[in-house]
Amino acid sequence: MVVFSEGHKAETCRKGRIEVICGSMFSGKTEELIRRLKRATFARQRVEIFKPSIDVRYSEEKVVSHDNNSIPSTPVDSSASILLFTSEIDVVGIDEAQFFDEGLTEVCNELANNGIRVIVVGLDMDYKGIPFGPIPSLCAIADEVTKVHAICVKCGDLAYVSHRTVHNDKRVLLGEKEEYEPLCRNCYRKALEKESSK
Repeated sequence: MVVFSEGHKAETCRKGRIEVICGSMFSGKTEELIRRLKRATFARQRVEIFKPSIDVRYSEEKVVSHDNNSIPSTPVDSSASILLFTSEIDVVGIDEAQFFDEGLTEVCNELANNGIRVIVVGLDMDYKGIPFGPIPSLCAIADEVTKVHAICVKCGDLAYVSHRTVHNDKRVLLGEKEEYEPLCRNCYRKALEKESSK
């Protein structure tokens, strides 16, 4: 009779999956990522967190939520770099995924097919309400998608988009409350009408 330890059973029965957490800015996406990764750490799973190296708003080497909760991370320049760090990992977290290249979708698929749980977080739309980066294709292949919402700063309804409050046409503009505000669909439409009439 062969007896397997719990650790061995978990190692041989790992089921890879992709979980996407998306929504507008200030909706708690990174907070939810940190919560899930901390639970995985408590469960003694091997966890690695990645973020795009361009995101240095709060910290160069940590993933930090708007509520100042943080978790150590590895900044990388491209999605392919993630594969270099994940050979002995159970759970991979990826923050600000909208800033990664389109290859991220295939990287996440490869990780999940190798039995790794992948938790991806990102904006699903840019400031113009256009689907952003690899997030739409990741939503399509994900085992689970969680859409979280901020609260509209104008009316208190559920926010739809991150409205840019400064004049800048660059698609990628790292910012915070000075540059963006969460708005519902109706208040966003009114804001655009007001801006176009100036």
